[in-house]
Amino acid sequence: MLNGKNDSKIYKIINKEKLDIVSKSIDESHGLPNECYISEEYTKIERKKLFEDKWVAIGVASSLPNIGDAKPFDLLNLPILIIRDKDKKIKVFHNVCSHRGYKLVNKSGNIKNVIRCPYHSWSYAFNGELVATPHIGGMNKHDTPKFDKSTSGLKEIRSFVWLDLIMVNINNNEVSFEEYIKPLSDRWEKLWTKEDRELIKHSNDYGYFKLNAKCNWKFAIENYCESYHLPWVHPGLNAYSKIEDHYHIQGLPNRFAGQGTNVYNPRLKGKEKFPLFPNWPKNKEHVAEYVALFPNVMLGIHKDHYYAYWLEPVSYNFTLEHMEIYYVGDHAANSKKFKPLRKQNLKLWEDIQKEDVNIIQGMQDGRNSPIYNGGNFSPIMDNPTHHFHKWVATNIV
Repeated sequence: MLNGKNDSKIYKIINKEKLDIVSKSIDESHGLPNECYISEEYTKIERKKLFEDKWVAIGVASSLPNIGDAKPFDLLNLPILIIRDKDKKIKVFHNVCSHRGYKLVNKSGNIKNVIRCPYHSWSYAFNGELVATPHIGGMNKHDTPKFDKSTSGLKEIRSFVWLDLIMVNINNNEVSFEEYIKPLSDRWEKLWTKEDRELIKHSNDYGYFKLNAKCNWKFAIENYCESYHLPWVHPGLNAYSKIEDHYHIQGLPNRFAGQGTNVYNPRLKGKEKFPLFPNWPKNKEHVAEYVALFPNVMLGIHKDHYYAYWLEPVSYNFTLEHMEIYYVGDHAANSKKFKPLRKQNLKLWEDIQKEDVNIIQGMQDGRNSPIYNGGNFSPIMDNPTHHFHKWVATNIV
């Protein structure tokens, strides 16, 4: 039995039995109840429990290549600032001035010297230090012994860059990211070694797309975890990567889930082939894995490219989906030689993800039905999705 203020809040929104049943064995459980998808009050608790308390993705480091490059990011209305500092490291701060709470940066760009608040011109170095407080002690008195600048810098958010993803733990209460990611990293070592992961380069021309999903972010993760839907939602993909060619992935401890295929063989036109990761096993070249790292990242690893498809929840019923695609070295990622292949590969993934968006938006509509019990799972086909539902139900209380 869990106690505390947040627990009492969640049970005022959702009947306790509705959440408890989610964590039962798959043949006895139901999925997450409707309130988890259509309630603004629930979403406020979810932001704290699933996004502030956990490691979450908020962007990619390669999108800020230069010193002073800065991007604002709002996580369900929580203002965040990402910047590359003078040591060329990614820093993440709460995007708010320590003086009067003004949101410091509203659009992406390059900041030359300091992060300056437009309100009273208080200014911060790229490491968050408060360096200028004009007239704080009266006209032309920019310092005062009554005010200690060292205690009023920007509030840094714990962050870690992994596979180019900027991961943050806002409340600084989770295990280290190295420990958090170790089960998945160890799993992938047999296919995709740490040395090979160092080779990834983001494509600058056909390496990104964004989709708008008029639905709750969780539907994207649920859908990504399973291959059950392939024959009906992705008939083109299913023509060469059939449902029976896939296997389940369920991480322990419960932080990730997904699916793998034994028949990865993209049908791209032309004589050229992407270079392969040098240590990918020759007898596993047709293996690819698609894993959702909870809460908001969907990863795909293949012998010749990697992608990170990360979610930006905007509200309980609207999500931005960001696809980032990487290849083996800069030549594969950005040279003219492989440009036609990159263009085809991006279109392939974009078309697949658009098919998924059409489906998950329909699930958002369906959650307005009062008779829906959260869903009855297939005990054979839905295990990874149930794994995610259990993660939510366990961590929301």
